[in-house]
Amino acid sequence: MLITDAALVDGRVRDVRVEGERISAVERGLTPDSDERVIPADGRLLFPGAIDVHVHFREPGFPHKETWETGSRSAAAGGVTTVVDQPNTDPATTTGAGFDAKATLAEASLVDYGINGGVTPDWEPDVLFDRPIFALGEVFLADSTGEMGIDAELFAEAVDRARDAGATVTVHAENADLFDEAAIESLEDDSDADSPPSSPTGRSAPADAWSAYRTAEAEIDAIERAVAVANDADAPVHVAHTSTPEGVDAAVDAGATCEVTPHHLFLSREDLPRLGTFGRMNPPLRSEDRRAALFERVADGTVDVIATDHAPHTVEEKEQPLLEAPSGVPGVETMLPLLLETVRQGRLEPERVRDLVAATPAKLFDLPQKGKVEPGRDADLVLVDPDRPRETQAGGLHSKAGWTPFEGLWGVFPELTMVRGTVVYTRDPETGAETFGPAVGENVRPEE
Repeated sequence: MLITDAALVDGRVRDVRVEGERISAVERGLTPDSDERVIPADGRLLFPGAIDVHVHFREPGFPHKETWETGSRSAAAGGVTTVVDQPNTDPATTTGAGFDAKATLAEASLVDYGINGGVTPDWEPDVLFDRPIFALGEVFLADSTGEMGIDAELFAEAVDRARDAGATVTVHAENADLFDEAAIESLEDDSDADSPPSSPTGRSAPADAWSAYRTAEAEIDAIERAVAVANDADAPVHVAHTSTPEGVDAAVDAGATCEVTPHHLFLSREDLPRLGTFGRMNPPLRSEDRRAALFERVADGTVDVIATDHAPHTVEEKEQPLLEAPSGVPGVETMLPLLLETVRQGRLEPERVRDLVAATPAKLFDLPQKGKVEPGRDADLVLVDPDRPRETQAGGLHSKAGWTPFEGLWGVFPELTMVRGTVVYTRDPETGAETFGPAVGENVRPEE
């Protein structure tokens, strides 16, 4: 096919030819062949497909929260063409059998994918590293959904094994010893004080206690410890969902890479009266000052990657009292639209967004065929109209969660998403009619 008059992130307007799964030409004045499908871009932005290196698609084990089909549809509708799934499913992706079960389910994906191997006391490193895992992680240094937290000794062993296998370690860095138990003791003693909200916009005053409980110091300390272990072992480490500017600085100063999530970038503790228990996540939302400082580090190039930590739970699950509600929010469909809205507002440059969600993830995680609109690369392409933003509404999204913490925020959503030359999503900007393509997703770490 031929996409004509497309605006690229660097401001050039070019025609882009796709042959098979790859981009074959990016030039001016390309003439359509007789059998080519022509897609007139008419000056709209043609963006490389986003690579979300941190999702939880919940299968196997929790298909009522999300499936590979629903999660990948949500990804495609948000311009994400590659996802990396984390290991805290049931069974966990810590054994050969766990990996194989997930790999079979992932064949339902509309987008390309990687599958991370996890670490628990009973993990099977030899078998896992014989499988086509994407990376080792999310390695949990404190319990989160799935209760896969490990101790320092096992973490050091995992780093050594990953180094020998040539795999990056992705770490969930929180030190549970520095959690503030006093922040939630009153909730444990007084159930009446913790009445759940009736909807994602309901009110739950104690929700802020979760941010007070899982302290910023717990994250900063764990990042410093984890990166020190990795540096001693001469092993690459990537810090997941860094929620504080101090955590970003600690990672970068020590030579590690890090990611920031959209919820830590666009939401803060000031949003908790609106979100209630729907705003519980790990690590938690931080102060508005820290959120603003985090955005500055994204804008100035300090942060390497933005990834969603897409962690869907149902409305019914999130409506429980704070100490019973699960941690996590959906976000794979809203990451790129929210970032493109910051471009429209003049807060980020389009090249910076390209680097954060496509080019840099491709470089850091050895995906040379992805991340840019260039000849020879995979035809993972997203067409958007920067002049047609729309309001984020849960009813217009596709995750099985059925809600979003970003309700009411504006975003620039895709009109077309392509995975290796196959159109997997379209939306008519006039009527809102949507179509989804076939499940063409493949593992980006193919077996040799």
